[in-house]
Amino acid sequence: MQTDKVENMTATNTVIAVVIPCHRVKQHIVGVIDAIGPEVRHIFVIDDKCPENSGRFIQENTADSRVKVLCHGVNKGVGGAVVSGYRAAMAAGADIVVKIDGDGQMDPRLIPYFVAPLVHGEADYCKGNRFQTVYGFRQMPRYRIFGNAVLSFMTKLSSGYWSIFDPTNGYTAIHTAALRALKLEQLSERYFFESDLLIALGAIRAVVVDVPMEAVYGEETSGLKIRRIVFEFLGKHLYALARRIVYFYYLRDFNLASLNLLLGLPMTVFGVAFGAAHWWHSISTGAVASTGTVMIAVLPIVLGFQMILFFLGFDISNEPIHPLSRRQVFAGTGTATPAASGLEDKPRALARNDASIR
Repeated sequence: MQTDKVENMTATNTVIAVVIPCHRVKQHIVGVIDAIGPEVRHIFVIDDKCPENSGRFIQENTADSRVKVLCHGVNKGVGGAVVSGYRAAMAAGADIVVKIDGDGQMDPRLIPYFVAPLVHGEADYCKGNRFQTVYGFRQMPRYRIFGNAVLSFMTKLSSGYWSIFDPTNGYTAIHTAALRALKLEQLSERYFFESDLLIALGAIRAVVVDVPMEAVYGEETSGLKIRRIVFEFLGKHLYALARRIVYFYYLRDFNLASLNLLLGLPMTVFGVAFGAAHWWHSISTGAVASTGTVMIAVLPIVLGFQMILFFLGFDISNEPIHPLSRRQVFAGTGTATPAASGLEDKPRALARNDASIR
């Protein structure tokens, strides 16, 4: 079924663009561009103030007429580079925008598989997942396995996408119906970009799916150092989690899950605090706590924990299932009305472009 969809994809009138941020990838970038198939109409390469002058190098060594080089005057980070590419792609009339890296770790031949769910209205955003095959899992360095596991769990909590994994995977495809509903200028410009984009997509109830892939690890080094960003990421994820819960469960709606969390969290905290205080008192004085004291501590913990589990179960089952690409999305508002097909509706959102096209 999926193979048929990939084979029939080029028969549609869908305009596909590829965005490639460039920073110290001069050794690999030409090979990446050459491997991009004919299903792609536009290729936007963003020279993010690359010290290797990647933009000029590409212009001198690539004859592909689809390639347009965008140059940043200052380094904005991977997020800033991708957003510039997104805006240029929307201005060019793209329906779907694929983002790949220029370091050769992402196989451009997989682009049809990332695009197919978007073309057929099954999702708004597709991202790679290197953990869905045992072979790809064995290839990955162990420190990356641990780091991705930690970041994946934090992203599940903060975005509400419990069924996805590998959130920092940069191989992505997004429908412009979702892009038009996002506030691109508010997205993180550095390494938190992929996670921040998932959080923003969760806020507009976009449908996100994982696409199995295998990464290629060569001599290139990753600029993402887990030890340096773990506490920064943790703080941002906790803030996003609190904001999501308040908005979706207490401002936008109030349901049984909201009530369970509202009662369960303070009950659990009270039970733990009460029990810890009396346990310390018993240790210090040698006095044995009464049965009533123990029950006052245990009952709130048990009941509160059950209520929190109910909330988590509801939240896990509450992932969006109706793609924005099947609706008419009004730019800048995030509101929508039913439409026959997002692929036939192609408003040309001429967004502000922070880069100069050469």
